[in-house]
Amino acid sequence: MSPSLSVVADNDRHSPKQETVAERVRRLQMEAKQLAKDHVRTLSAAILHAEQIAAEIAEGGDAYPPGIRDLARRFVEDADARVQTLEAISGRQ
Repeated sequence: MSPSLSVVADNDRHSPKQETVAERVRRLQMEAKQLAKDHVRTLSAAILHAEQIAAEIAEGGDAYPPGIRDLARRFVEDADARVQTLEAISGRQ
């Protein structure tokens, strides 16, 4: 004999609270700000990686044309300041 089935009302079910438009706007703004911070950190990391490559080129000797070595050397000199500026501006927000 198979067990009998019956339908039971689920009156104890609480519907999740609807997010208001203002709450949604605040949540989305917070998410956007966090994504922007992550993006700036990615940019900083990329600049530092490019700085390492530029330093190798600057010290690469005669294998690289003098103009390229000079450009790479100037990039290395400037990169740290740029990253520090990015971090300082990001830290204010």
